[in-house]
Amino acid sequence: MPDLTTIALFAAATLALLLVPGPAVLYIVTRSVAQGRGAGMVSVLGIHLGSVVHVAAAALGVSALLAASATAFTLVKYLGAAYLVWLGVRKLMSRPDGAEAAEAPVASRSRMFWEGFVVNVLNPKTAIFFLAFLPQFTDPSRGPIAPQILLLGAIWIALGMASDGAFALLASAMAGRLRRSARARRRLDVTSGLVYVGLGAVTAFTGESAAAARA
Repeated sequence: MPDLTTIALFAAATLALLLVPGPAVLYIVTRSVAQGRGAGMVSVLGIHLGSVVHVAAAALGVSALLAASATAFTLVKYLGAAYLVWLGVRKLMSRPDGAEAAEAPVASRSRMFWEGFVVNVLNPKTAIFFLAFLPQFTDPSRGPIAPQILLLGAIWIALGMASDGAFALLASAMAGRLRRSARARRRLDVTSGLVYVGLGAVTAFTGESAAAARA
């Protein structure tokens, strides 16, 4: 197992990375603003169930296969991009009016949970992160690599849930007036829709040179 110094360094580096907003944080913030603290926390749980998949994949070597295969990398990348674009288009096309204008559109907790899960699982950047980042803190002389990755992955998930939970609480605390205003809600939908579409486009065109180099 990694020593305490290595674990402390890993925790510090992980926190620095987690505090930089990405697709997962934007998804959590959007849900928190639209439907409140509970929705944000459910989204956090879904996102980090997706993290469990990436940790397990890294431990089993699947992420290494993904990074080595241009075809697999491209497939997962475009699936993730398409899903983000779909989320964005759905937001852009939502037009609450009449009686619906008094309340924010409601998605079920299970839907939010699984959407968060898919957003994180289908993010190739997350898979490559676990491939490139976690192994730097492992040491073959201290035992098998897979259990070390599982331990570090568990630390990453715990810190991620804490930081993402803070984003959810902050966003929901600032969102009361936005949720009560149909115009503000529409602006939120347009903004979040454009963000999702933009993220989908960035994801689709990220890593082209790396994928070509692996081909």
